[in-house]
Amino acid sequence: MTVAYPRKFQNALGARDILSRVVRDREIHLITLNRYRYSEQRSCKDLTDLIELLNGKAPELVRDLSHHISDEARHAMWLTDLLVELKSDVGTPPGSSYINEFERLLDSDQKDPVKDLDDFLISSLAAINVTEKRGCEYFSAHIYALKLAPQTEENIKIRETIEKILPEEAGHVRWGNRWLAEIARKSPEHQQQVEKAKRKYAAIEQAAFESGIDITLGAELRRVANLVEVANTMPVWERPQYLMERLPQTLLAPDLQFTRIMAAQKAWQRDPQAFMDKFVPMFLNGIKGTE
Repeated sequence: MTVAYPRKFQNALGARDILSRVVRDREIHLITLNRYRYSEQRSCKDLTDLIELLNGKAPELVRDLSHHISDEARHAMWLTDLLVELKSDVGTPPGSSYINEFERLLDSDQKDPVKDLDDFLISSLAAINVTEKRGCEYFSAHIYALKLAPQTEENIKIRETIEKILPEEAGHVRWGNRWLAEIARKSPEHQQQVEKAKRKYAAIEQAAFESGIDITLGAELRRVANLVEVANTMPVWERPQYLMERLPQTLLAPDLQFTRIMAAQKAWQRDPQAFMDKFVPMFLNGIKGTE
C-alpha cells in the first residue's frame, strides 16, 4: 500500500529547519505551543462530530475514536497547564488556521455514512491519518530542536511535555494505518479506494499546511496551484464544482491578508531595522528570503 509522508514547505524547508528557528524566538515558540494546544483541543470536537455521524455504526471504530478523544483531551490539558505556567496566551492562536483551511478544502458533503459506510470510513480515516503524521513529524522535530537549544528550565519543561505527547500521537498513526489496511484487504476495489483517498488527503493536508505558514509574495497563486493539485486527485466530473466553490476564497484569501498585516506590524514593532533588512526581503523573495 502507498505510504504518504508530509512534504517539506515548498519542497525546501523541513520540520527540523522550521523548528530550529522557532525555538530561538520565545514569542514565536509560545505561539507555536498554543497552536499545538488549539489543534489538540479542536480535534476532540471534530472526532466527537465523527462519532455522532457514525451513530453506532462500526462500533469498534467508535471505541478507537473514543480512546483517541481521551488522548487528545489529555494532550490539550498538558499543553494548557504548560502555557499557563509560562504565563502565556491560551486563546485562539493568531494568523491563518491550518485546521480551518483543511476543513475548507474537504469535500465532506459528498460522503454519507448511510449511503456508503465504507467510503465514509475511508475518507474519514485517511483525513485523520495524514494530519496525525504531520503532528508526529513536528513533535519529533520540536524535541530534536529543543535538545540542541540552551537547556534552560523553560526549554526542558517544554521538551518533557512534548515527549509525553509524541508516543501517543504515533499510536494514533498506527491505528489509522491498521484500519485503512483492514478496509483495503476487503477487495481490490476497496484497496484502490484507499489508495486514492491517501493521495487526495495528502494533497489537502499539504495545501492546508503551506497556507498556514506561507505569507510571502505570490502565496495566493501557490494556494491556487495547491487547490488544482487537490482537484486532480478527484474524478474528472467532480473537479469543476470543487474548484468553483473554493477558488474565490483561495484567490482573495482574507485570512492571508490579515496575517500579512499582523506579521508586518509585529516585525516593525520589534525591530524596524530588522523589518527592512529581513522581513521585506523575505516577503518579496518568498522561501529564498529565509536563507
